[in-house]
Amino acid sequence: MNVYKPKKSNLKSLIADKNMKIQALSKKTNISVDQLNDYQSKKIMSLSNAMTIAKELDCQIEELYDWKKVKE
Repeated sequence: MNVYKPKKSNLKSLIADKNMKIQALSKKTNISVDQLNDYQSKKIMSLSNAMTIAKELDCQIEELYDWKKVKE
């Protein structure tokens, strides 16, 4: 069975592609700027926050990260 794990966040480029600032995304999603900054660099989003962000950025959840396939 293959398992997929997030490798690198694409949040910064997705925000830029929408000509949006992180502060605007924060306001629209009710997710703090600090939390969004963490998501851009190291922290993995909860499913709920990922869905909220994806809907606001008009993208699929899968687009929020580059993924790596690992075997277990």
